[in-house]
Amino acid sequence: MMKFLLCGIFLTCGCAAEPIAEEEPVVPKGVATLVEQLLGKKGGDRLFYFPTKTAPDLPSKYGLAFEDVTFKSEDGTKLTGWFLKSKAGVNPKGTVVFHHGNTGAMGYHIPFVSWMVEDGYQVLLYDYRGYGKSEGALSRKGMVQDARAALTYVRTRKDVNAQKLISFGHSLGGAKSLAALGEKMVPGVRGVVSFAGFASYQDMANRFAGKAGVDLVTDDYSAVELIAKIAPVPVLLVHGSRDRTVPFAQGEKLFKAAKEPKTFYEVKGGGHTRALSMNNGKYRKKVLAWMAQVLKD
Repeated sequence: MMKFLLCGIFLTCGCAAEPIAEEEPVVPKGVATLVEQLLGKKGGDRLFYFPTKTAPDLPSKYGLAFEDVTFKSEDGTKLTGWFLKSKAGVNPKGTVVFHHGNTGAMGYHIPFVSWMVEDGYQVLLYDYRGYGKSEGALSRKGMVQDARAALTYVRTRKDVNAQKLISFGHSLGGAKSLAALGEKMVPGVRGVVSFAGFASYQDMANRFAGKAGVDLVTDDYSAVELIAKIAPVPVLLVHGSRDRTVPFAQGEKLFKAAKEPKTFYEVKGGGHTRALSMNNGKYRKKVLAWMAQVLKD
């Protein structure tokens, strides 16, 4: 019961379906006090994460060839992932590292990357610490380290061109990866994509829980504070105009903070998870064209 009460304070980002209700929850002062007592000062940071240890699907369900992989984060935490291989006989266009949203485990997020594999990319889909079979405890700093470590890992593979990497994050994964690469760029990354990512943890807490929510979280490693440092590596921000999970204004805020070269795709009528697949994948094609351009020798 307490778990559901706490999870209700913040909206689940990066889930498989759009939220149903439009009303923004209001957190009574007493509940905020209770959360602080249970989790400690600023313990609300942990309410952004909704991990599971199991997931429903394997890449093979989608006809994708894959390899189970393990690698270590920057602090030595053991992480797990799937390396999805491009179609047989196809010379990979490049390698994408996908940073998934805050819900479930990587098996819930395969549809976010299958179209990239179909277009000729290799993809690393991995779980942050505390998610799936990855070890470690949930930590914002640690998950930022995980994002960089995933990119560093693929550079060690003999089947990867270490100079043709794309970082691609969705929702929380967008926020994490933008912060990670703004803090320290990984060599070989030629483009950074954030789909429905948010600028600030406190902005999100304020939207869904008001001042009571803001008082529970920190803004450490917020993407808006670090995205400018990604330059001169190109950044692509994609956001649906009807995203009810991460407001469109969060994408605009990130774009304003970023430095050139930068690109913004507003998906008219797009929501939080399906904006890229709507209209026969119109914006998937635009993203793929952008990726091909930044990887061009």
